[in-house]
Amino acid sequence: MLIILVVIQFIRPGKNISATKAANDITAYFPVPDKTLTILKRSCYDCHGNNTIYPWYFNIQPVGWWMQQHVNDGKHELNFSEFGSYTAKKQVHTLGGIIGQVKKDQMPLDSYLWIHKDAKLNDAEKNILVSWADSLRQTIATKNNLSIEQEGHDKE
Repeated sequence: MLIILVVIQFIRPGKNISATKAANDITAYFPVPDKTLTILKRSCYDCHGNNTIYPWYFNIQPVGWWMQQHVNDGKHELNFSEFGSYTAKKQVHTLGGIIGQVKKDQMPLDSYLWIHKDAKLNDAEKNILVSWADSLRQTIATKNNLSIEQEGHDKE
């Protein structure tokens, strides 16, 4: 068992690190107020962006594999660094998902909050995110003649 534990230390996942801001970053396409961007970067971007800040224990396997899978899953669902490349319909749908998950305290994940206590959203921060996401969703839907109710994420 010890040999296996030592051997797997040499099998490391790739890191989600980008040296530059992505051309399709949400901030390049849509207004994101400073307060909102601060919240997004503190509580969301590690798993939902192209530049994760990794803690030291990421280098210990299998913890690193588990963490990288969380990042991959998060980016698959929503990637703020690639948001501009989404279709308008996907943007509206994704923003609706943000609204629902923030309101239900489903994001950030509890497993992320165990270590990143500062990422926990208070009620004021939740309201800021929900208000911004809803306003942006309305704007995109109106501009592209999309019905928000068809997306299945109408207001709760």
